[in-house]
Amino acid sequence: MNGSFFNIIMTMLIPLIMVVCGWLFMHGIPGDRNSLFGYRTGMSVKNDDTWRFAHEYCGRLWLIIGLVLFAVTTVFLVLSMNMDPETVGFISGILMMIYVVPLLASVAATEKALKKTFDSRGRRKK
Repeated sequence: MNGSFFNIIMTMLIPLIMVVCGWLFMHGIPGDRNSLFGYRTGMSVKNDDTWRFAHEYCGRLWLIIGLVLFAVTTVFLVLSMNMDPETVGFISGILMMIYVVPLLASVAATEKALKKTFDSRGRRKK
């Protein structure tokens, strides 16, 4: 387990970052649309309304997804505690590749919600 500690920490980092960013996006939306921090896409930076909506929507997704990934990762890593470091590293690598899917899906879902809620100029649809 001693050689696997780094793998475990790094594997848990992505779900934890998603949880933290999700909470921050829901409760403390970055104020400046031109800052480096935040959910920045062409649609999300149209105006303050799209900016706020995107962060609240994506934040909620990231919080939920991050908690689920954290729980799943914890189970896999607990089950792998007595395995050799190479196996733990392999499992950690697989988990990190799997993380890409919900991350991309959350971006796609947020963009879809933005397009459903706002027109191309960033005005709310009626």
